[in-house]
Amino acid sequence: MSIAIQRLEVTLLEKPLTKSLLLEAKQRGFGDKVLAEIKGTKEEVIRQRRLKLGIRPVAKQIDTLAGEFEASTNYLYLTYHGNTNDIIPLGHKAAMVIGSGPYCIGSSVEFDWCAVNTVKALSDQGISNIMVNSNPETVSTDFDRSDRLYFEELTLERMRDIADFETPNGIVVSVGGQIANNLALPLMKANYTILGTSPLQIDRAEDRQKFSAMLTKLGIDQPEWQEITTAKKAKEFATKVGYPILVRPSYVLSGGAMNVVKNEEEMELYLEEAVRLSPDHPVVISRFISNAKEIEIDGAAKNGELQVYAVSEHIENAGVHSGDATVVFPAQHLNLETIREAKYITEEIIKNLNITGPFNIQFLSKGKELKVIECNVRASRSFPFVSKVSGYNFIKIAVESMLGVDSSKVRNTLDYKHVGVKSPQFSYNRLKGADPVAGVEMASTGEVAYIGDCLEEAFYASWLATDQQVTDKTLLLSLPDAQQGEFVTEVAALVAQKWKVYCTPETHLYMQTYGIETIHLHSAEQAITRNQVALMISVPSLKTDSSYKVRRLAIDNHLPLVTNAKIARLLLQCLGMKNLLPKKPKAWQDYSTSE
Repeated sequence: MSIAIQRLEVTLLEKPLTKSLLLEAKQRGFGDKVLAEIKGTKEEVIRQRRLKLGIRPVAKQIDTLAGEFEASTNYLYLTYHGNTNDIIPLGHKAAMVIGSGPYCIGSSVEFDWCAVNTVKALSDQGISNIMVNSNPETVSTDFDRSDRLYFEELTLERMRDIADFETPNGIVVSVGGQIANNLALPLMKANYTILGTSPLQIDRAEDRQKFSAMLTKLGIDQPEWQEITTAKKAKEFATKVGYPILVRPSYVLSGGAMNVVKNEEEMELYLEEAVRLSPDHPVVISRFISNAKEIEIDGAAKNGELQVYAVSEHIENAGVHSGDATVVFPAQHLNLETIREAKYITEEIIKNLNITGPFNIQFLSKGKELKVIECNVRASRSFPFVSKVSGYNFIKIAVESMLGVDSSKVRNTLDYKHVGVKSPQFSYNRLKGADPVAGVEMASTGEVAYIGDCLEEAFYASWLATDQQVTDKTLLLSLPDAQQGEFVTEVAALVAQKWKVYCTPETHLYMQTYGIETIHLHSAEQAITRNQVALMISVPSLKTDSSYKVRRLAIDNHLPLVTNAKIARLLLQCLGMKNLLPKKPKAWQDYSTSE
């Protein structure tokens, strides 16, 4: 087959694009974009020629009965190997929903929850729905979740083909993560109706230059940043604002290829080896604010007016990707002034972007400073979490906003007697050689959430549910000099409760100055391989870190490992609390107080 495709490509290069040759190319799987590259023209030119020649795919049902009986299933696909459609279009009574595609780091079940609840909300409003997704493992691709289900690649060409056949009233692009969101502007330019926020406004939020200009005009603070195309400009910016610097290539998903550089040598190494600098692919660099808290507001708006919002906080300091962070909702350690300011900024942004539908805004908070990191005009991966904890279905409210359904007031999500914590699930034990330290590039492969009566209960239960357990009262502790003082109270409490706390030499000496009887550890490697400890806390140093080998050894020996100082302190506090977890967890309905 590959040889035949290669031969066909040669033919396409050498001969005119006749109807028969174009049909053969489409039947062999050549996309319009690929054909345009071969023929040295634009994708739209190929598409218009194809349509003019009457070459269109037909909609077929997947035969789930192996031909034994006539099949009538909700599994559809488009093909050029056919002359008739198996179905008739739903027409303007339907809305089309673009899913999130195959599960991967950065786009997983959270967005599928959003897609499923979107088609459910559409059905509740009496609107037929068409789901398009390419992952058979998702709930959105269950046969009974939508009126029409297409197993198809999430490309612009295929979305247009389906929309041309079904002629829906509009397309929802805001619940399938970044993959669907990236199709908004191209679909609008091709004259397809997008439900919700205008793609032009989505582009204002996605384009760093446009978004920054908007924040400046509104008087909203943001970390200093610059687009650079040369190493010289990057060094000049770093000299101006000071290290560390966050370096972020353009067109990346989930923080891919992002890095925090701490000095000029690291800047040179990163820019030379990891990033191709050019005017077409600029790199965004910004001042990295150390020891700052990250805050998120998830919500839904209608014509620029807030309908529902949720203020959550990360336990880890900024510098850990939001998809890898441990998220607390409602926020437990934010003062009222910060919450009010974050809400005010949110209202200003959604009004200026005239958002209708879901959104997510990320902030940095340090002291009295509150800075905006970014605004995603789409659902985020924390939408299911805040919906479960609050009892408000954020996607349902977002869809109703898109459809113009009347809403009485902004829903209050600040005052609850319970708290939810969402902990990341990592798969480092399956990724041989990976350093198990969370950073600005997303690495988690899942998450677990727990609702409890207090922060400690919710955090500890969710942490345990990520396939962790502490089997006895033995701890291995390794801390950098700058953070040893933060752990004195927690370590003293555990030692008082007869814990054996093994410490690396520097940490042991520091604890001794406070009269805390820890055990001097001569070899961390031996302690791990001989199963002397049940939990390891190894916080990397920001200056020099040589403990990768030990961290990797802990993972390979299935020893619970914590590498973030904020998480480590909270975990030690939980371990020092007696009877923290209830004997019988409550059901979700017992906490749900809203819709």
